[in-house]
Amino acid sequence: MPGIDVDRARWRTTLAYQITPTLSAGIEYNPLADDVGLIANWLALPETDDAPALIFGTSSDRIGTPERRAVYGTLSKDLEAWTMLPIAPYLGLAYSGYDEEVNVIGGLVVRWSADWSSTHIWDGHNLHHLLETTIGERHNVGLLVVEQDGAYDVGLTYSISFSMPWEK
Repeated sequence: MPGIDVDRARWRTTLAYQITPTLSAGIEYNPLADDVGLIANWLALPETDDAPALIFGTSSDRIGTPERRAVYGTLSKDLEAWTMLPIAPYLGLAYSGYDEEVNVIGGLVVRWSADWSSTHIWDGHNLHHLLETTIGERHNVGLLVVEQDGAYDVGLTYSISFSMPWEK
């Protein structure tokens, strides 16, 4: 992010592999900070009609921190069947290695159409917004608005999904 005075926030590259339907793991590389770390997500309990999903994970600490990792657990639930609105909130706890404290985190995903969604993220300190669209079957692009202590910065996101040769 251009306005955040932390090199780790300027460029972030991740490579993750879906090991099982409930477990993904990979690496995160922040080249300007020469920072490499583990990323992982585990769907411990899948969402049901009546109960939220329970997810645990790890990644670099929140946007704007110069170093360290975070671990988190969240509960998430798609509420469209209950509310007739295409929304999915989540709430959880994250341990910040940088702050050495546990923060309440949360957010909301809004599916505006089959190709457009927005994610609104409270990281325990700041509120961020991501507007994403899919392009074809494998590409996503997004506009990220990041709050850092009351100031806002804008960035772009891009992701591509692909299958490994042995998965075809």
